Amino acid sequence: MRAIDVRDLLGHPGASRTQALHDTVQGLGIELASVSDAIDAELLLESVVEGILVSGRLTGTMSLRCARCLKDFTRSFDVQVAGELFTPRPPPDSDEYPLDPEGSLDPEQLVRDAVGIELPFSPLCAPDCRGLCPVCGGDLNLGECPGHEQADPRWAELTDLFAETDDAER
Repeated sequence: MRAIDVRDLLGHPGASRTQALHDTVQGLGIELASVSDAIDAELLLESVVEGILVSGRLTGTMSLRCARCLKDFTRSFDVQVAGELFTPRPPPDSDEYPLDPEGSLDPEQLVRDAVGIELPFSPLCAPDCRGLCPVCGGDLNLGECPGHEQADPRWAELTDLFAETDDAER
């Protein structure tokens, strides 16, 4: 994401302007969710005594893979950013972002923090997704599994126990 020149705002508390961005952030994603397309940002940059206060809206599209059936799908996002401070020398343990000494700010880490939190850890293509058959791998949503009589081997001892009980009752 490209840096924003804020020299016109620095040292003028109370001054502000809006900045529109349309850019990509490389590597923004986790195993089943990512943002590879451009992100649109409409940011309000406000000069304060401490530095530049950034607020605004980030929108775009996530590329997702269903955690149950592995189907690829997309979903849009709309994230609000409120009052994030960029300062010349942020303390090491603070939530503030650094301002470049030459008078620019790089919004990439702010975008990563705001959008990254919105990426679902276990996305679902639909709330009622049935997933894949554990035996044949067929998509249960599409009826690709013919059905199996095979019992889970962890329950084999109980199956034998119930078979003995049924025989004793006859």
